[in-house]
Amino acid sequence: MNSVIDVETLRAWLTERRSVTVLDVRTQEDRAEWWIPGSVHMNAYQALQEGRADALASFQTPTDVPVITVCGMGRTSRTAAEQLRARGIASVSLAGGMKAWSLAWNTAAVPLARSQARVIQVRRTGKGCLSYIIASESSALVLDASLPPEVYVRLAGELEWVIRYVLDTHIHADHLSRSTALARQTGARQLLPANGRLRFAFQPVGDGDVVEIGRAHLCAIRTAGHTTESTCYLLDGEALFTGDTLFLSGVGRPDLRADERQARERARLLHGSLKRIFTLGSDVLVLPGHTSEPVAFNAAPLVAHLAEVAERLKDWRVSETEFVERILARIPLTPPNYLRIVECNESGSFPEMDPTDIEAGANRCAVA
Repeated sequence: MNSVIDVETLRAWLTERRSVTVLDVRTQEDRAEWWIPGSVHMNAYQALQEGRADALASFQTPTDVPVITVCGMGRTSRTAAEQLRARGIASVSLAGGMKAWSLAWNTAAVPLARSQARVIQVRRTGKGCLSYIIASESSALVLDASLPPEVYVRLAGELEWVIRYVLDTHIHADHLSRSTALARQTGARQLLPANGRLRFAFQPVGDGDVVEIGRAHLCAIRTAGHTTESTCYLLDGEALFTGDTLFLSGVGRPDLRADERQARERARLLHGSLKRIFTLGSDVLVLPGHTSEPVAFNAAPLVAHLAEVAERLKDWRVSETEFVERILARIPLTPPNYLRIVECNESGSFPEMDPTDIEAGANRCAVA
């Protein structure tokens, strides 16, 4: 057995539901930021750093189940794997640790009752980003691409779909958009909400515009608040792709690249956008752009009916004043490197350095 395992292999094993134990040896503080779904935790980081031979003495597991040890960068976990192998436990370290795991992903099909489209939710479980492939009659559109283009090309190819469009809900601040690279690689048409911030060619989408994908129709609904250009997309009146405007139990933060006055005004805009969304129909499916926890490898889509989301947020919607004060009082920590990420996304460029260095940290776009 090798001493390390790469992210793609572990991702495949978890997708196949193989019997493995993922052992996270980081501190409790680091694990609280992000973790691998289904992993177990043992706060052994300091003991391993000190070279203590008994750092994992209390860890017990069946000897016929391989153990994957995980730390932040993949170094301390090697020591952990060595200690377990010395006890006769088959163990390897995750190469690159949680930093490399940032690009891990899995998928789930979204069940639709009326639409002519098929929808695949592509979950960047190592970061919490949710993107989508929407297809009808072999034509496909990729929404909010956050993974390397090869992932979407591979998934579309397996289903014999051709990527015709690449679309975003807004200009992202927590991850580097892969939409431009995907459009270039596939020859797809790149669409974005109409705005004056971007410094590259794209086809603008305005409020009420409709994108046709085979026999399916995707209607743009301008929902300013998280950003001024934020736009949701309604698929055949049945499913709403909400980006960072509305989550399953929260709303988008209005403060990034905004002073106090601007953040307050954007919060007011967000309140109005949510009022508009909640008139679409209680049975409309909400498909958000992010999740605040790692996504399990269970093929179950992250989705809820609009009525469910409205019920969870009913205390938020008493009045505009209360909404604004509540959201501004709950703003989370600012995402690391978000100014640099926004700059890249506005220019359509992609850094030569490892993108996970820039995208480090958990998703912090939601206010809940």
